[in-house]
Amino acid sequence: MNITLWLSNNYVEVFGAVAGIIYVFLEIRQTIWLWPVGLITSAVYILVFFESKFYADMSLQGYYLVISVLGWYWWRKGAGQRKEGAGERERGRRGDEETERRRDEQTLEVTRIDLKKSVVLAIVFVVLYAVMRIVLTRFTDSPVPEWDSFITSLSIVATWMLARKIYEHWFLWIIVNFVSAVLFLVKGLYPTVILYAFYGIMSFVGLSAWKKSIRNNLSISKR
Repeated sequence: MNITLWLSNNYVEVFGAVAGIIYVFLEIRQTIWLWPVGLITSAVYILVFFESKFYADMSLQGYYLVISVLGWYWWRKGAGQRKEGAGERERGRRGDEETERRRDEQTLEVTRIDLKKSVVLAIVFVVLYAVMRIVLTRFTDSPVPEWDSFITSLSIVATWMLARKIYEHWFLWIIVNFVSAVLFLVKGLYPTVILYAFYGIMSFVGLSAWKKSIRNNLSISKR
């Protein structure tokens, strides 16, 4: 295969894959710049998935565009976390200037999911999956409507959890990324296969990094 010719024919997908790799590094490091990079990646993959007839995944990228804007805002503003338990902590630390400075600079912290959110998100996933499967089966020529719906529905839930900095979103990405890699391999989207396999491996790194972040946040809050 002529590599130069192949690259010239697939440069959009290659660019999207490179942007996606940068994105996951920024995600692991909890760097807010992951969101503008995510905007670029999603815009590119709207084109890639449209040409490959992965319509649910194409729609998912549109959702990513919207959630990237929201995630950018939530991470920047802290999503109201500063207000939780503010009364007692404010009075107890009023004289500590360094602590006040850290609170002013605080952005959204990593948290664990609770039972209520877990149930709600599970219901959302099931509903999304059922609706997407019906739509893809009846109204499109998607070659894999079941798996396309599964990946898309789970990704929607995982991305919302990422935007809220919920630690357990990494478990969902592990599933999504490895299933996606297999599907894209069958479809011949080789740069995207590499990207999603890389995503899957780095999801384990993300689990470890965000767990350390939770420990650090707990340590700081006890001071």
